[in-house]
Amino acid sequence: MEVTGKQQFTGLKVAFGPELWWGANPGYLVKYRRPVGAFTVTGVFQNEITRQGETSSSLAIPTPPTKRATLHVTTQRGPATLELGGIWAGEALVGRQFQLVEGSGAGQRVLQDRVRRSDNWGVKAKVSVARGRWNWYGQGAAMGLVADAGPTAVQTFTGWNLKDSGSGNQWNLLSGFTYTTGNLSVGPNFLWQKPIVGPVPASAPVPARPRNILDDPFVVRANREQTAGEVLVTWDPTPATWMYAWDSDMREDARLAVSAGFTYRHFLTTQDAAIGFLGDGRTAFAFPGATPKRDLWELRGRVVSQLRPDFRFILNVFGGTAEPNGDSQRLVRRYGGDLRLVRQHLKLVTSAKWNDWGPYDYHRDFNLTFPMQLMGDLSYSLGRPAWWDVPSTRVGIRGTWRSLDRLSPRYCPATTVDGTGATVCDPTAPGVDGEEWEIRTYLTVGW
Repeated sequence: MEVTGKQQFTGLKVAFGPELWWGANPGYLVKYRRPVGAFTVTGVFQNEITRQGETSSSLAIPTPPTKRATLHVTTQRGPATLELGGIWAGEALVGRQFQLVEGSGAGQRVLQDRVRRSDNWGVKAKVSVARGRWNWYGQGAAMGLVADAGPTAVQTFTGWNLKDSGSGNQWNLLSGFTYTTGNLSVGPNFLWQKPIVGPVPASAPVPARPRNILDDPFVVRANREQTAGEVLVTWDPTPATWMYAWDSDMREDARLAVSAGFTYRHFLTTQDAAIGFLGDGRTAFAFPGATPKRDLWELRGRVVSQLRPDFRFILNVFGGTAEPNGDSQRLVRRYGGDLRLVRQHLKLVTSAKWNDWGPYDYHRDFNLTFPMQLMGDLSYSLGRPAWWDVPSTRVGIRGTWRSLDRLSPRYCPATTVDGTGATVCDPTAPGVDGEEWEIRTYLTVGW
C-alpha cells in the first residue's frame, strides 16, 4: 500500500507491504520532501520488520533485516544542479565478523575484522550542468562497508548503462557528457570504482573462503573493482517522447528512432561468491568461488518505429562477451535480438539468440548456454495490444526451438551406467547437437 499526502501533508509518502520490490523484506518506507529556501531537502527512512521467506530465484536473495535513513539536498545555481546525499544503514550488522585477505601469491595473509559503527555511513555528491547542446555531470561516493542503499534507477541526460551500483563498501567516481546537434546525440560516460575491503579469492589459504551474503555481513559483487567506459549514440527526431523513458515502448511516436551503445569494462579482481539453488529449486548454497579478473565488452542497439498509429515495431539487438554469476571460468561470447510488431489487434514477438543463456536465472548461475534459440509468438487481442505482458484478453500461439550441446542442460548424446547401476546421460560423449522444441497455444482473460 502507498499513501501520498496532500495539502498540509504535501511531500509526504508512505509505502508498506510484505515485498515492496522483488526480494525486499517486509517493511515500510517513509519519504518527506520540502523546499527550504533555495534548497530542496528529502529524507527517507526504511525499516525492515523481518526477513523475507524462501525464494527460488538467485536474483532476489533475502538479506538480513535492517534500517536505513537517507538525507538528500539539492539546489540550482544557474545552469548547474548541485546534489549532496548521506546514508546511515546496516546497524544490525555492527559487530559481525568478516574475513579479509592481504598480499598476493605466497605472501597472502588471512585476517579477521568486525563491522564498526563507522561502517554504517556513506556520502554521495553530484554536479550536473546543462548548457544547450552540451550537458555534463560528475559524481562521487564513499560508502561504508554495510552502508548499502540498493540499486539506483536515476537517469542523467541519456540512457547510460554505467551507474553507481548503490551498494556499500566502495569508493566510486562517474562522469559523462552529451553533445546534441539536430536529432543526433552523442554521449560518452566513464566509471571508476573500488571496494574498501576487496573480495576473498578462492585461492586464498585456509581458513579463508569467499564471502557470501547468507553468511557474511557484506560481499563484493556489483561493487567489484573496475574501470569502465561507454559511448551512446541516439537519433531521436521526437524528443518530447524521450527514447529512454521507462514507458518508451508505448509512448515513442517517431517514424524512426535509433540508439546504439558500446560498453567496455576492465575488471581488476575476482568477486565474492554468488548464491545458487540446488536441483530441488529451494535449497540455497554459496558457490565455492567466482569469475576471474577479465575484460568484458558489449554492443547494444534499439530501433523504434511508428509508421502509422496502428502499426509500429521495436527491434533490440546485442552482442559481446559476458560472464556467469557462479564460479564457472568460461567466458561467453553471445549475440542476438528480438523484434516486436503490432498492427491493429495483432501482435508478433520474435527473438533469436546464439551462444546465450536460457530464459531462467539458473542458466546464467551455472553458465548453461544454447548454441541457438528461436522463438515466435503471434497473438490477437480483443483490445489494443500491450507492449508488455500485462493482463489483457487475447488468444495466441507460441513456438520455441533450441539446439543443445555439451554446455546445455538436458543434452544427451549417449547414456552410461553410474556407480549405483542407474542409466544416466553422458553429455561429454561425442555426438551431434541435440534439439528441443515446444508449441503452445494460450488464452488469457484480463479485466
